[in-house]
Amino acid sequence: MNNNPSLDEYAELEELPYDELQNIEVNLLLEGLYQWYGFDFRHYVRSSLRRRILNRIKAERLPTITALLEKVLHEPGTLERLLNDMSIRVTEMFRDPSFFKAFRQQVVPELKQYPEIRIWHAGCATGEEAYSMAILMQEEGLADRTKIYATDMNEKAIEAAQKGAFPLKQMQAFTKNYLDSGGIKAFSEYYTTDHQYAYFQPLMKDNMMFAQHNLVTDGSFNEFHVILCRNVMIYFDNELQQQIHSLFHNSLMSGGFLGLGKKESIIFVPDGVYYEEFVPNDRIYRKR
Repeated sequence: MNNNPSLDEYAELEELPYDELQNIEVNLLLEGLYQWYGFDFRHYVRSSLRRRILNRIKAERLPTITALLEKVLHEPGTLERLLNDMSIRVTEMFRDPSFFKAFRQQVVPELKQYPEIRIWHAGCATGEEAYSMAILMQEEGLADRTKIYATDMNEKAIEAAQKGAFPLKQMQAFTKNYLDSGGIKAFSEYYTTDHQYAYFQPLMKDNMMFAQHNLVTDGSFNEFHVILCRNVMIYFDNELQQQIHSLFHNSLMSGGFLGLGKKESIIFVPDGVYYEEFVPNDRIYRKR
């Protein structure tokens, strides 16, 4: 019995649509990343991943995704560059000022009853929102009893967050966000500058801990009063979103608060029934 493909079958393979062939290559790349390195992107939204992968192919001057897979498996430096492309690093200080204003006005009064407060910024990127929270808690007189845990899967992003140095050209936009969020001081009091960067006060880092943590593969590491994961899960498919919501639910204390991004919700998540909408418009939920 001849098990080799016929000429007609080879012709069908050659006519495979380019997009479909690319999807097969993407699947192989993601499986290779997981099997060999343990980085699991298999449940990320494909449209976003595909753009990032194609940009890396262009930067590496490679003809195909398969060629990128070969280079990633045999050249660790390529892996690092690809991981930087695939991690989510879109952030800014006091992003969505109404969220921070609602947090200040409605969540902080609830937190003041606790002798210590643990806040987890999951997927913190380069740390802008974690520093925003540190400023907010300092202004509310809670800095001494607050510990902020800022985590991200990207090692380089965490290294940048630890430095607390942000491009000076961004300070005008950050200052506007701060004021719109209910800030009570001159924002410039929190940093010093040189000709290129703004450096946030070293004292601010006393209650902050930065660490590498992968939401997809790593488990819970503490019990928190607040978990913030904003504009991260929009890049995940439904299955992965449910997995991470279970992680958050198990990591939140009873009565703890969960903050999501504007386009994110817990409505269709099984664990969603264990939350109440605390500030619906700003996606702040409270664990029942």
